[in-house]
Amino acid sequence: MTQAKVCGLSTHPTVAAAVSNGARHLGFVFFPPSPRAVGFEQASDLCRAIPGHVGRVGVFVDPDDELVERAIAAAGLTALQIHKAAPTRVAHLRRTTGLETWAAIAVKTRADVAQAAAYDGAASAILFDAKTPDDATLPGGMGIRFDWSLLDGYRHTMPWGLSGGLDAGNVAEAIRRTGAPLVDASSGLETAPGIKDVDKIAAFLQSVAAS
Repeated sequence: MTQAKVCGLSTHPTVAAAVSNGARHLGFVFFPPSPRAVGFEQASDLCRAIPGHVGRVGVFVDPDDELVERAIAAAGLTALQIHKAAPTRVAHLRRTTGLETWAAIAVKTRADVAQAAAYDGAASAILFDAKTPDDATLPGGMGIRFDWSLLDGYRHTMPWGLSGGLDAGNVAEAIRRTGAPLVDASSGLETAPGIKDVDKIAAFLQSVAAS
């Protein structure tokens, strides 16, 4: 059964909607330029309401050790999702924190998909995400999806997930087309950048559960 992650949460009602509709992981963004970014106190408050069986994933963009350590302490993170970091850096964070560490791979071409192999032994899992435009200030959360056929025939050597432009309307097709064991959505569950919608969250998770 495909697991679901709802990313970029910042309010109690949306956290509750994600938990009650079966999200396996909740994502909290620790990257100030993002409209979904949360502070340490806010993350701590939100995460206190999350039951133990639901993962608390900190989302970072090439972070320094201090940021990661403070986020873990504040939110009780169970996993790290790292964007724009080399395999050696991901391996360092995995080793020093002892947490499951996901490496996000920005995908636009088949060559991008192949970059995942460099993270074998460094990351715990791979998250294939859509590559944003070169001039974009954010590495994700822009509603962009990549061509899922780029994953055709790719031999996955570690746990992996699919992200990028997913919502209630296309996630069933995404799961059918790619066989993704994990799907991750953010902007597709919003009414405006950073504003999650409880009904969209519920519809997305229900679509995943029915797939």
